[in-house]
Amino acid sequence: MDYYEQVAPPELANEFYLELRHLLAEAAARPGYFSIRERDIRRVNLQRFPYHFLFRIVDDAVQILVVRHHSRHLSLGTRRQ
Repeated sequence: MDYYEQVAPPELANEFYLELRHLLAEAAARPGYFSIRERDIRRVNLQRFPYHFLFRIVDDAVQILVVRHHSRHLSLGTRRQ
């Protein structure tokens, strides 16, 4: 959000946040809907912004590992516990 607040109108940062929150809620509500990318890690792409987040299912919860830009190194955040 900080990046978008610096380079674009504040509305864009709000739209990024709303899309991210919506998809985080979707992942929490239907974690099995999202395909496994590596081991037990699932990926959710934002539709409008070049970002995605990685998560895993731990017991009855969703554990968010990282929110990252598409161009970031693919291993960023995958080794987190």
